[in-house]
Amino acid sequence: MEKYFDASYIWESIPLLIPFLKMTFMVAGLSVLFGTFLGFILTAAKIGKSKFARKVANGYTTILRCIPSIVLLFLVYYGLPAIGDRVGLNLNNIHTAVFVIITFTLQFAAAMSEVMRSAFQSIDKGQFEAAVSVGLSNSQAYRRIVFPQAFVVALPNFGNSLLAVLQEGSLAYTIGLIDVVGKANLIIAGNYNAHALEIFLALAIIYWILSIAIEQFFLKLEKVFSKGKQGLKTA
Repeated sequence: MEKYFDASYIWESIPLLIPFLKMTFMVAGLSVLFGTFLGFILTAAKIGKSKFARKVANGYTTILRCIPSIVLLFLVYYGLPAIGDRVGLNLNNIHTAVFVIITFTLQFAAAMSEVMRSAFQSIDKGQFEAAVSVGLSNSQAYRRIVFPQAFVVALPNFGNSLLAVLQEGSLAYTIGLIDVVGKANLIIAGNYNAHALEIFLALAIIYWILSIAIEQFFLKLEKVFSKGKQGLKTA
């Protein structure tokens, strides 16, 4: 089959791909949600007083950040069922999306633990001490003074990490998840590999629009919360 370029395939493919963004968003959203929670626990360990917990959290971050996403994905996909078989659990029938979410939760947590750690440590300790000295409890000082400022500092890197999860999630098709990238590959296979360039261009346009929208959203959030941070400083 002649593989000529036909731009009409780009615009015809986009409506076919868009419905499968639901799976892409679900995987990215749950990975960010669980990863943020786990990242907060790791951050608490990193800035806490326990040397053992600090070493464990730092070791986790180092290991996870050194493993390529696709390698970690296959380790989770093949490793968890193998471990399950050892302890008498059958994990072979679990939906593929679960393995993808676990993979990117682990990876996102490692990234977010560093983002949150640096954000917390960027806040002047004198502000916490001043809040406690005027009668606030430790939890109130963190909630009203430290957390809001740390949130603003962490926001840009949080947005970048979210984009990374969204983009790295495209690897999920390699283990059979039919998300937007998986659907693109099915379309290409249905065309006997003809017009693959046009279909991947359509996919690139979708990711380009999503990335710009997310980037602009976080820029606006940063401006809004930065005003609040300035108010805290002048208060």
